[in-house]
Amino acid sequence: MKYCPHCATPLNDTLIEGEIRSACAGHDCGFIHFNNPTPVVAMIVELEGGVVMAHNVSWPEKFYSIITGFLEAGEDPLECAKRETLEELNLHAQTAELLGVYGFPQQNQVIIAYHIQAHGEIKLNEELDDYKIIPPEKLKGWNMGTGLAINDWLAKRAKP
Repeated sequence: MKYCPHCATPLNDTLIEGEIRSACAGHDCGFIHFNNPTPVVAMIVELEGGVVMAHNVSWPEKFYSIITGFLEAGEDPLECAKRETLEELNLHAQTAELLGVYGFPQQNQVIIAYHIQAHGEIKLNEELDDYKIIPPEKLKGWNMGTGLAINDWLAKRAKP
């Protein structure tokens, strides 16, 4: 954001409460752009046989991840998880369980993660171009973003 959305004055870097923020230089405006993180919903979608890992058309060739989508204004995160599962994979959620909430500062996002038990036949939308079904015992997370949700889900499954 380069200009104030209220008065169109250029924004300047300004020290506010110990943080550098983009703020309106207009004397009467007072707009401050806080650049708050964007809420993202992530789903570990499980079918018979394993977890769906998908490849987004804009990602590097060998990178697959769980399903994600942006939370719409006024949308409940659980409903978003079900909607994105249907939109991206053509799968219907049978059950949904909140796994946790994870900061993803690398993308300025907050991830709200669910485990979804789903049914149906996978048909990818235009955002995805490939998928794999990974048995849970072969699934491995990573140490940031959606990988943290995978790690927590695997740890939860391992407990008796």
